Amino acid sequence: MLHLRRVRPGDVAALSDICLRTADHGADATGVLDDDEIWGAVFAVPYAQRHPEFAFVVAGDDEQPHGYVVATPDTDDFEAWFRDVWWPRFADRWPEPAADDTSRRAGILRYAFGRRPGAEPHARRYPAHLHIDLLPSGQGQGWGRRLIEREFDELRAAGVSGLHLGTSAQNTGALAFYDRLGFERLPSGPGSQDFGIEFTVR
Repeated sequence: MLHLRRVRPGDVAALSDICLRTADHGADATGVLDDDEIWGAVFAVPYAQRHPEFAFVVAGDDEQPHGYVVATPDTDDFEAWFRDVWWPRFADRWPEPAADDTSRRAGILRYAFGRRPGAEPHARRYPAHLHIDLLPSGQGQGWGRRLIEREFDELRAAGVSGLHLGTSAQNTGALAFYDRLGFERLPSGPGSQDFGIEFTVR
């Protein structure tokens, strides 16, 4: 039986795997890049490392995660840490791509190397951001909503005033999900859709 719990140190490999298996516009991205571990190192694991207090999983009876939500309460602070502490450890393994490299891998790595405070235009109004992913085994049962609501509760309790997130414009299921949760659609870059929501802080 699935249940919601806080992330644990032993969950790191599972977070990376779930990120990979949902990274291709919601579908499995295994083999899309030449190194499957890039996805988790950019979009999932650093959040659980930096802010375990804002990281939750949906786990089975064996405690194996089937989905997660991870977040930072302060995007600019997180991006400074990502740039200065987290990403340098991967720079030799995944060097910055050449300017003329237009591959999907290059786009993700270029994003990782370019992360910095002030780069996210929505962070001022919506200072927090999150990533949420569920394997098919955890979908269609209300766990996505429960993960989001738990995250909202934690962020409100921490005094956070708002949150933004982005998803692929091709991920129609995610777009409908965020609309149902009351997010506002925000101006977005090509191929993506950003959302924001403001909190009433307790």
